[in-house]
Amino acid sequence: MAGRTLAGLLEASAVRYPQRLSVVDSENLTLTYAELDKQANALARFLLGHGVRRGDRVGVALPKGLPAVVSIFGIMKAGAAYVPIDISAPMDRSRRILEECRISALIADTASLALRHMSCGGSVPAVVVNPPEGQTEGVSFHEIVAGDGERAPVEPVGDDLAYIIYTSGSTGMPKGAMITHANALSFIDWCTETFAPTPDDRFSNHAPFHFDYSVLDLYVSIKHGATVYLISEDLARRPRDMVRFIARHRLTVWSSTPSALTMIVQFGELEASDASSLRLVTFGGEVFPPRHLRSLQRHWKSAEYFNLYGPTEITTACTFARIPSNVPENRESPYPIGFACAHCRTLVLDESGREVAEGGEGLLYISGPSVFAGYWNRPAETAAAFLDRSGTRWYNTGDVVRWDPAEGFTYVGRKDRMVKRRGYRIELGEIEQALHLHAGVREAAVVAIPDADAGLRIVACVSCGNDRPSVVELKSFCATKVPAYMVPDRFVFRDKLPRTSSDKVDYQTLGQVAEARER
Repeated sequence: MAGRTLAGLLEASAVRYPQRLSVVDSENLTLTYAELDKQANALARFLLGHGVRRGDRVGVALPKGLPAVVSIFGIMKAGAAYVPIDISAPMDRSRRILEECRISALIADTASLALRHMSCGGSVPAVVVNPPEGQTEGVSFHEIVAGDGERAPVEPVGDDLAYIIYTSGSTGMPKGAMITHANALSFIDWCTETFAPTPDDRFSNHAPFHFDYSVLDLYVSIKHGATVYLISEDLARRPRDMVRFIARHRLTVWSSTPSALTMIVQFGELEASDASSLRLVTFGGEVFPPRHLRSLQRHWKSAEYFNLYGPTEITTACTFARIPSNVPENRESPYPIGFACAHCRTLVLDESGREVAEGGEGLLYISGPSVFAGYWNRPAETAAAFLDRSGTRWYNTGDVVRWDPAEGFTYVGRKDRMVKRRGYRIELGEIEQALHLHAGVREAAVVAIPDADAGLRIVACVSCGNDRPSVVELKSFCATKVPAYMVPDRFVFRDKLPRTSSDKVDYQTLGQVAEARER
């Protein structure tokens, strides 16, 4: 297994660096490589002994911590794929994800254990982290991992599924991108060539495990015998403490969204902490305003900066741009998304399907070994996502780009109604679907408008009856249907929504109205 699956990366490092620290959490709890491998083996054997088989899916509904990392590797060592759940998302949304995946087991904390009954009728085995005294449901995670650490008798291969990450869906139901071990390894190998990691590196893990950016943090560090420091959901909300965390642990590699870095610039009190250990900062998932990037570089002077671009379906990144060491004072436009990574091929086509000339704009297509296997249980949507051209399968990113030989690709926007916020892909239609479920809403339309600091703001335009709900009520209602990052920032109330001549919602007019109100 070693080297050709994600679990194999751990096994190889456990042999080479058994006593080095593999993972450190926000509370300074640690696991060596030998300990992580042993605990993952014990969990894998438990899962296999309770009916999990190669190719199955296992849900992980845990806060970020050592048990989550052990669970991820234990599931893969059993030959199964892990399905990471956003435990802050509405329970019903998580239930639908686990139901669709037909999970064979669930690893959860007590707060998320209800998902077992909601999605599986309580019929699958449950592993519970930190169960309260007297709880009889499920088996204690800590009892399992304290057992026999002999390697599980399963040999996954590169084409097996490693994980399924769910992204927002325009119909109101998230869709799961299926990533194989081979997909992920092609990206990880590119990171090795580009960033030259060593066993002495100390990686941050800012992204949650249900966000594909975590693939870089977790697996690149494990491959090279480095240490990954987990930044908990709570710590991630406290920029000043995050900056102190970086200084205290002398982190060398930081990866996150521009939103997180902007928060650090604005509220992290950078001048009070020493970040000279940082050698590499990567960011992606959204635009990084140059003024905030410039401010960050003034304080984090020793780091080299990279802008990574790529949807979940491409396994984290397919293009990259190396950022100059000093962003010019007069630069106002965001940096390009750059050139294709070595493991990816690019194709840009206009609306007629012709390749665009230099300086032209068109849809970006990607092919290569990191392109995903498809959407779980969505054959029609999988087929629609690809273009077959001259015998090559090209994934349509849906992103419009412009090509310049000197700077590579510049991100222009999208043709559809998907946006990116805090690194997450958001289908505005999913928010509309949620609003339509409110009894007091007759019509709802959602638009995204630019914001100098946040990148964009989500504005919901709603038409209501006589008993109009308050903004607080609508925000609270949305929070029960969609994750927090999808809840609208503002609401605009109208007697009726504007329509085009074909009686469709006039989103262009609504966007102009929303922008005018922001001024």
